[in-house]
Amino acid sequence: MREVFGTRPWREPTDTPAIISVCNFKGGVGKSTIALHLAQHFAINGYRVLFIDCDSQASSTMMFGYRPDVDLDEEDTLYGHFHNPELLGVRKIIRKTHFHNLDLIPSNLRLYNLEYEIAGYMAKNQNMEIIDLIAEAIDTVVDDYDVVIMDPPPALGMVSMAVLQAANSMVIPVPPSLVDFASTVSFIDMTRTTMKQLEKLAGRGRPAYNFIRLVGSRVDESKSMHREVLSMMRQVFGGSMTQSVMVTSAEIDNASSRMKTVFELDRPVTSHEVYNRCMRHLNDVCRDIEKDVLCTWASRAGVRV
Repeated sequence: MREVFGTRPWREPTDTPAIISVCNFKGGVGKSTIALHLAQHFAINGYRVLFIDCDSQASSTMMFGYRPDVDLDEEDTLYGHFHNPELLGVRKIIRKTHFHNLDLIPSNLRLYNLEYEIAGYMAKNQNMEIIDLIAEAIDTVVDDYDVVIMDPPPALGMVSMAVLQAANSMVIPVPPSLVDFASTVSFIDMTRTTMKQLEKLAGRGRPAYNFIRLVGSRVDESKSMHREVLSMMRQVFGGSMTQSVMVTSAEIDNASSRMKTVFELDRPVTSHEVYNRCMRHLNDVCRDIEKDVLCTWASRAGVRV
């Protein structure tokens, strides 16, 4: 129907594809949950999406129906592309998913070896070119997509640095606790310092991000402490933080236990009230990020979501 009526939201060829890293170096912040729902939101709304699982834990890959270390070999992930970029080519490891216009580059445990091998390559060859591994892989296929979502590991290691180098946008989930807030501030500061080091060693500019958004995640609005920390976070991060938040919800947990996202549930698992509240918050977060993406496309700027 979109094709017939000319309402596909695809970017124009002159618009830069959104390459979004959903990152934080602390685990348990809802990183993969936001990355998966964000990718599915874009696909549901008609965009062409590529999801790249860069985390060797491969939880996102499992959510797409794969048993990472049973169904996938090392050649099926970025690890195989790293060893044989000319032989394999990244296009050969892209897989279709059960979502129309949502493709996947999967991961498994072997991808963890990249942490050591990238460091070893840099030490042996005395150059930083290998840090562009993921960026170069994306460049070969990005013209086929409107949005690329990357789910890096919860650590600021070599793979995460390669992801940050490849991205042109960043989404940082932050739960409203003092520990997570302090950890996120450290993550941002360490990322800035590391990027400066890369700039100095490689003799080139740091990646330019079209937008950086912090999203309150795993929020329980009934807790006064969560409300207070959220208020403090908005004062510190200002306009970089979305007004919408991802609430903690039994519906997300129940969907995950069925290896699904909330968007994939055909009926509420808990109650209609809990389901509708969860869907409202998820859609609000995803729409906020979608607005940021559209603002970077000259052909779509000003379009309401």
